[in-house]
Amino acid sequence: MFCEQCEQTASGDGCHQWGACGKSPEVNAVQDLLVYCLRSLAPVVLTAKELNIDTHKIDVFTTEALFATMTNVNFSEKSFANYIQQTIAFRENLKYQIAQKSNTVIQWSNMANYTPDFTGSLVDQGFDVSLTFISQAKDPDIFSLKLLVIYGLKGIASYSHLAQELGQEDEKVYHFFYEAFNAVDHSDLGLDGWVNLALKVGEINYRAMELLDAGHTNKYGNPVPTHIPLNAKKGKAILISGHDIKATSDLLEQTQNLGINIYTHGELLPAHGYPKLKEKYPHFYGHYGSAWQNQTKEFRKFPGAIIVTTNCLMPPHESYTDKLFAMGSVGYPHLNYLSTIDGQTNFKPAIDKALAMEGFTEDEPLRSVMTGFAHNTVLSVADQVIEGVKEGKIRHFFLVGGCDGAKPGRSYYSDFVEQVPNDCIVLTLGCGKFRFFDKNLGEIGNLPRLMDVGQCNDAYSAIQIALGLSKAFNVGVNELPLSMIISWYEQKAIAVLLTLLYLGIQDIRLGPTLPAFLSPNVLKLISEKYNLKLISTPEKDLAECLA
Repeated sequence: MFCEQCEQTASGDGCHQWGACGKSPEVNAVQDLLVYCLRSLAPVVLTAKELNIDTHKIDVFTTEALFATMTNVNFSEKSFANYIQQTIAFRENLKYQIAQKSNTVIQWSNMANYTPDFTGSLVDQGFDVSLTFISQAKDPDIFSLKLLVIYGLKGIASYSHLAQELGQEDEKVYHFFYEAFNAVDHSDLGLDGWVNLALKVGEINYRAMELLDAGHTNKYGNPVPTHIPLNAKKGKAILISGHDIKATSDLLEQTQNLGINIYTHGELLPAHGYPKLKEKYPHFYGHYGSAWQNQTKEFRKFPGAIIVTTNCLMPPHESYTDKLFAMGSVGYPHLNYLSTIDGQTNFKPAIDKALAMEGFTEDEPLRSVMTGFAHNTVLSVADQVIEGVKEGKIRHFFLVGGCDGAKPGRSYYSDFVEQVPNDCIVLTLGCGKFRFFDKNLGEIGNLPRLMDVGQCNDAYSAIQIALGLSKAFNVGVNELPLSMIISWYEQKAIAVLLTLLYLGIQDIRLGPTLPAFLSPNVLKLISEKYNLKLISTPEKDLAECLA
């Protein structure tokens, strides 16, 4: 196998024997085959759109299927075989519709006609298409940018998939998936063309995050500062992990008056900040555990059912597989799977499991953290922020967040936050915050020095805060006393990074290591244009940011 799409690649250059995420070579191969088949779908869908043929069902499918190939989402060969079959079926049906409507015979390319042999080994065919893709790379820099675009598309898919579930869609986002996939199979784009396409990924991801933000706030209200218990409460319990706030809402609805307390895990902590969730459901109790990479020990100890909603699944340990449930695109061989009824996830099997388990037997000592500092909240006190800066009470803002991971070296982020001077404010988002989310940094006036902006997709919220402050101060974003210290792990972080570059954000510090798929020349180009830097030491980076 060859996989370098996440930060934990073996030796920093790619996984060859087995995925660091727990993905087998066989699963990697069928994932590669699915992406190849989605690329074969692209020119057909683009032609259909030109003819005004309805492709919405295919657009939604493409987004979900691409999302399933992200790191830590799906480990099931069977799931990907089904996605591949559906992809080819959609493509061939669309060809028929095109022929009927255009009344002409179209000579499709070899790529658009590619069809796996479903009687043979999809794994072997996945190995073949992966090897072909690599062997066709004539220019290492263009190949690097192709990978950057493909991985960025996976990040967009994760956000647009969740936005679509909330009724937020944009044809421009769907169209771009096919436009970008189609470009991968053409050689007429030079280096500058691929750089521009990578920045276009950032632009489209910005739109996808905007849609998801609208989906969340329109349905659940603007997040508000909220204290969330970290201590367990006596009683039956269900733990929900991942990013899917709609799934959390549906679970809360289905567990009303059943005597079950609902806990969040990982990136669902910010769900507690949405007024229409916390006010309507008194059994929406607290948060349990920390980031995704700690789930093996945390899931083992949790005395209730556990539901994984998105890309935060580690290969489960046998000690807790009987109480672990997957839904949506998430999959693992023989794992309990929650079906859907009329588009709604049926949580009854997980509910029944929780009711059959003992739950927490006693109340733990009170502990809490705060969330809910999204753009609406922070900008509502912009006058206090401006006054604090002008009076010298607030010297600098640091955005410290992103994706967490298990690879050594990530203590940098907690060390950095601990060393941030008392006259500075730390904004955070993503699961990277779990390195320091429960630290008490105190306040500056009425403003807490540590503000949780939300999930990784709430980078949109952080951007709105920066844009709002730049407008209030009448300066450019890069002139604000603001530094971005970003941790990355998977493809959503790549999409967010490209969004920041598309917006012209300078001086980003990225870590703990740089993406292995960036060639030296591409890295040099980005570094020179945007002054992108690798993190060094907290002491050195703090001194440079505050200079």
